[in-house]
Amino acid sequence: MGAKKVIKLEDVANKAGVSVTTVSRVINRKGYLSDATISKVEKAMQDLHYIPNAAARSLQGKSLKLIGLVFPTIKNIFFAELIEKIEQALFKRGYKAMLATTEHDEQKERDYLALLLSNQVDGIIYGSHNLKAHDYIAIEAPIVAFDRLLTPETTVVSSDNFEGGILATKALINSGSKKIAIFTGNDNTNSPTYLRRDGYLLELERNQLKPHIIKIPSQWTLLRKKVEIKKILENNDFDGIFCTDDLTAILVKDLASNLNKSLNVVGFDGTEFIENYYPNLTTIKQPINDLAELLVDLIIRKIDGDNIDITYQLPVQLHYGID
Repeated sequence: MGAKKVIKLEDVANKAGVSVTTVSRVINRKGYLSDATISKVEKAMQDLHYIPNAAARSLQGKSLKLIGLVFPTIKNIFFAELIEKIEQALFKRGYKAMLATTEHDEQKERDYLALLLSNQVDGIIYGSHNLKAHDYIAIEAPIVAFDRLLTPETTVVSSDNFEGGILATKALINSGSKKIAIFTGNDNTNSPTYLRRDGYLLELERNQLKPHIIKIPSQWTLLRKKVEIKKILENNDFDGIFCTDDLTAILVKDLASNLNKSLNVVGFDGTEFIENYYPNLTTIKQPINDLAELLVDLIIRKIDGDNIDITYQLPVQLHYGID
């Protein structure tokens, strides 16, 4: 398999039908340029996956020891804690982190990706997924993904989501629940997190119980989630709910209490925040420290040219809440 063609300024100019000088002016935002010209050049850059690399010119090939972190948000406490642990682990290894939050927005991810690559990051730890496989394949920098299936060749680190789904559902059954629902977020085939639902379905089948799958998208505002969950609890007689994240589980427990409903609830993530502030929540605990250390170790090994496996999966534990 031949090496990838290096895209140059001239290639962009030819595709856009403009001069090299015009391409340079668009990149550096210098001089007057019409919107039509800017659009043509930017589309040509996007089509060719051309990233202007100012840092490379100034550093003459020296590494910045900089790792890009691409995640959906830091509002989610799990991502916030994982990012913090990754940054700490990188710093110990002599690297700095540059964070980009995409908020499930394709254009925002494209813009941040261009920024990261133009700053000559040595590698990227990816926890987001808004682009197509060919976009990720075109990225020259080494990539390790967390809970995201970017391409068939991209290394993915995750917790054992399938076993977590089984453990959560088994805990609800052992607590006496018979009508058990799962409240899922954005689980899909682009992420191993959909396996939490598969584990739930398998355990229900083993116990000859009927599944009830309810979507609570993570993009919803807190108010919208409260309204929708309240309706669901009022209109159904569930006696057990498996939430695929802890924050939704806390909402469900609080709303059920307000409605005087007896309900067993199990969450998923087990962050330090939950452990300290909501110790009564039963949850599936992910090994956040170990995940962060593994992600950092793998991205540095990939930067160094080492061969690494495609999938790495760490075990989870059922953590019973303390009343």
